[in-house]
Amino acid sequence: MLCFVNCRIVAVVLVVIATVLPGCTTKDTEHQVVISTVDQRMTLLTRGVPVATYAVSTSKFGLGDGPNSFRTPVGRLEVAKKIGDGAPEGAVFKNREFTGEVLAADAPGRDPIVTRILWLNGLDDQTANAFSRTIYIHGTPEERNIGLAVSFGCVRMRSADVVQLYSIVGWGAEVFILPFPLDRAVRFAQHDKGKM
Repeated sequence: MLCFVNCRIVAVVLVVIATVLPGCTTKDTEHQVVISTVDQRMTLLTRGVPVATYAVSTSKFGLGDGPNSFRTPVGRLEVAKKIGDGAPEGAVFKNREFTGEVLAADAPGRDPIVTRILWLNGLDDQTANAFSRTIYIHGTPEERNIGLAVSFGCVRMRSADVVQLYSIVGWGAEVFILPFPLDRAVRFAQHDKGKM
C-alpha cells in the first residue's frame, strides 16, 4: 500500500513538472530588443513590429567586448537570465542579490545597479565575452544621465522603463546592440534575422 501511495505522489509531481516547467523554460522568440549606440535609444519589437522605444545609456569607454574593457559589446546577444522579480523600483542589487536598500531616482552619491537585471549572453564573435563580463540591461538611479554614453559597459535604463521591458521580454529573447541610428538598427533586426 505504501508503494502505491508513493508511486501516485511521484506521478502527480512528474505531471506538475511536465506542465509547469516548459512554460518557465520556453525561449522567447516573439520579442527582440534593438539598441542604437549612436542614438542611445532602444526599441522593443514584438513579432518584428516596434511596440515601445526607450532612452538608454551605453558605455562611456566606447564599444567592444574585451575583458575588463568596460566597453559595450556590439552584435547579437540574448537574454540569458532575468533577476529582480517583484523588487521595488530603485531596489539596489549587489552581485545580483537585492540588498534591501531602495534608492530614489537621481539619488546623489552612488551609482549601483537597481530595479531589474537582464543578463546578456553573446551569440557571435563580437559579443562572446558578454556573459562572463556580466553585461546587463539594468536600471540606474542616475536617470538624469539616461541618453548619454555614461555606463561601464552595461545598457542602463530608467527604473520604470526597465520594469516594463522586464515584464514583456522573456528568457532567450534576441538583443541587438548596433552602432547604427535606431531606424537602421531596427531594419537590420527585422530583415537580416540576426545574420551579422
